[in-house]
Amino acid sequence: MSAQKKDIKIRVGIIGCGGIANGKHMPSLAKVEQVEMVAFCDIIKERAEKAAKDYGTLDAKVYTDYKELLKDDSIDVIHVCTPNRSHAEITIDALESDKHVMCEKPMAKTAADARRMVEAAKRTGKKLTIGYQNRFNPESQYLNQVCRRGDLGDIYFAKAHAIRRRAVPTWGVFLNEEEQGGGPLIDIGTHALDLTLWMVDNYKPKSVLGTTYRKLADQRNTANAWGDWDPEEFTVEDSAFGFVVMENGTTIILESSWALNTLDVGEAKTTLCGTKAGADMRDGLRINGVEFNKMYTKKPTLGAGGVDFYEGISDDPGYLEARAWIDAVINDTDPVVLPEQALAVTEILEAIYESAKTGKAVTF
Repeated sequence: MSAQKKDIKIRVGIIGCGGIANGKHMPSLAKVEQVEMVAFCDIIKERAEKAAKDYGTLDAKVYTDYKELLKDDSIDVIHVCTPNRSHAEITIDALESDKHVMCEKPMAKTAADARRMVEAAKRTGKKLTIGYQNRFNPESQYLNQVCRRGDLGDIYFAKAHAIRRRAVPTWGVFLNEEEQGGGPLIDIGTHALDLTLWMVDNYKPKSVLGTTYRKLADQRNTANAWGDWDPEEFTVEDSAFGFVVMENGTTIILESSWALNTLDVGEAKTTLCGTKAGADMRDGLRINGVEFNKMYTKKPTLGAGGVDFYEGISDDPGYLEARAWIDAVINDTDPVVLPEQALAVTEILEAIYESAKTGKAVTF
């Protein structure tokens, strides 16, 4: 950031003061010195009031109607942290009120809504990004540089991993299809797919075949990480899988589940296979290949370990995401996650759901 811009203050409004706002957006923004959180909106007024008390400026305003918040012309940036169903409506209204927008993932409940969001950003000239903070993990940052340098060669096969053994979120509206549009596929599968597409730098799907399952949702005494779920409220899939073929022939397999009888777990991870080398995140980041007629496995050291009392730049992905986003606003540069990239993720997720319903592949 240039020296003359260090004193700039970006005024931020938060719409939706629930779990993701408190868990990522607000604490991350609080660490960015150029940010002032000046407005908070939630349909439950007490949540907005608490957020304003915890993170807001002394004169921060509280709203229960986001449209009233958007009338404040002094606000520069809006963070949309509401259930998936309202992402598009709020984002488009915010863009049209001359504000830049960070919308929490997934971009939207439907691909049509996501396309409307992209169109609104283009029409208004405002910046739009989506909250895929896993791009900022140390492993992701390192691997992306490896891919961009061409170390893996032509990546023609990849897997996007988002598998939990027993970790169904039992709070909020995660189990509500109407509010969310789906279960683990749209919740955590979206992160793994975004990460994989970013690595292969390919956003042009050709065909998608998908399956979804609701196999464990009616069970009880499940040893779930957050306590038993209510089968009556469990209106989404518990697992979903996709087979994606890109226009250039690259194959991507997406696996997602909140509850699966497996020991092979891990989320926001990717496996890449190229003509020169491969990579995975199964045990930290591992690069594999052949050199001098011998196979090798390389594990880069990505932490700052070994130095007593070291206090370096925070490597928290949420903070790094917020920092990069605010820098893009201040310096008028592209955000790390482009809306067109997030749109491709949503289109593929929707195609998996559609294919699962019809039993047929979806072609683009």
